[in-house]
Amino acid sequence: MSQIVSTSPQAPSDVVVQAPDSDAAEVAAAVERTRAAGASWARRPATERAAALSACAEALAGAADEVAGLVVREVGKPVAEARGEVARGVAIMRYFAQAALLPEGDVFPASDSVSLLHTRRRPHGVAGLITPWNFPVAIPLWKAAPALAFGNGVVLKPAEQSPAVALRLAELFGDALPLTVVTGGGAAGAALVESADVVSFTGSTAVGRRVRETAAARGIPVQCEMGGQNPSVVLADADLDAAARTIAGAAMGYAGQKCTATSRVIVVGDADDFAQRLAAAVEALSVGDPADPGTVAGPVIDEGARDAVVDAARRAAGRGAKVLTGGAALDRDGFFVAPTVVTAVPDGDTLLTDEIFGPICAVVPAASPEAAIEAANGVRQGLVAALFTRDLTAALTLAPRFETGMVKVNAPTAGVDFHAPFGGDKDSSYGPREQGPAARDFYTTTVTITLTPA
Repeated sequence: MSQIVSTSPQAPSDVVVQAPDSDAAEVAAAVERTRAAGASWARRPATERAAALSACAEALAGAADEVAGLVVREVGKPVAEARGEVARGVAIMRYFAQAALLPEGDVFPASDSVSLLHTRRRPHGVAGLITPWNFPVAIPLWKAAPALAFGNGVVLKPAEQSPAVALRLAELFGDALPLTVVTGGGAAGAALVESADVVSFTGSTAVGRRVRETAAARGIPVQCEMGGQNPSVVLADADLDAAARTIAGAAMGYAGQKCTATSRVIVVGDADDFAQRLAAAVEALSVGDPADPGTVAGPVIDEGARDAVVDAARRAAGRGAKVLTGGAALDRDGFFVAPTVVTAVPDGDTLLTDEIFGPICAVVPAASPEAAIEAANGVRQGLVAALFTRDLTAALTLAPRFETGMVKVNAPTAGVDFHAPFGGDKDSSYGPREQGPAARDFYTTTVTITLTPA
């Protein structure tokens, strides 16, 4: 059997795990096993499903340090963020354990005086989950926990770069849940989309398009969370130093490897002055060993990701842009690149249109708040935007005008609340929102029942 190999991005010679590169037949068999287990799971009382999820949450909490260390090793996430991600995973499971006990339907007036007209929720069957490497605990769990809470079985296909974390989660949960992990590359993911009953995907826009097309052709529910090219708009009245520090963290934390990371900073006022403040804030961030508690930006995931940042900065500079800080790979073992701030970027440059997925952002001027909003919306993506201002009227007026699924005011684009709907517009998302109460609607279907006495 062919294998996939996971290595540590800060120490590429460190092989974290070798795992099977599952083929279509193996994925289909895993789905069928999970479908059989899931059928009995769906019939269990909601209180039992809630108890099982709660027990698994406690198992993860008990292994929090170990799992966080594995996240650091396998994907290079700074340890402070890794610990926070594991804690979020525990909170997600506890939340959906309780959500399983919420009312599942509604009662409607019947057309006669004796019937009971009501709705129930029915699980789809097997939820096929395809998840990325950058949040190897939180994203699988914010998909799996609601799917399981509402009666589905789960087959999880993690990214090729992070199988070890997914496999460890499955070990911690044991037989308490109908959850199966299949490892492998794109072919395994494609096979899962071909065989599951409902599909949730997080990853690139290109792959997301193929996932939604396949799922739509099969007539099954699908949600795809894809890329972002997220703007932060800074108005002239904002607390500029505070905004610079916040944006620096949002753009460069975890080496910019978040779909919610800030990619463009659109400044109304003195953009050159703000760019200098931002560059200083970025240079103050600690870059280095992700196991060091003080590190904010560790390595990017692989050589291609490192080269993408360097090439983007070099290409923009060749077209007249100015690299204020960063723009080069760091001379050390692993895939490290200096956090990068670029100004005077020409229109149409990829820094202003595409997701680089690394520690790089561009600062661009805008003549007015209206022009800033227009620039913010002038991309194919629409995941999240941030607005920095001390003017409440401006905040209330401008925030709804962003063509994004989420808007932050005086807060970083990066970071979400797990109990609130998550998702974007345009090329960033397809299908219903994730997380919170929205998750139940996606992982179940409504059945309308009329009960008339015999």
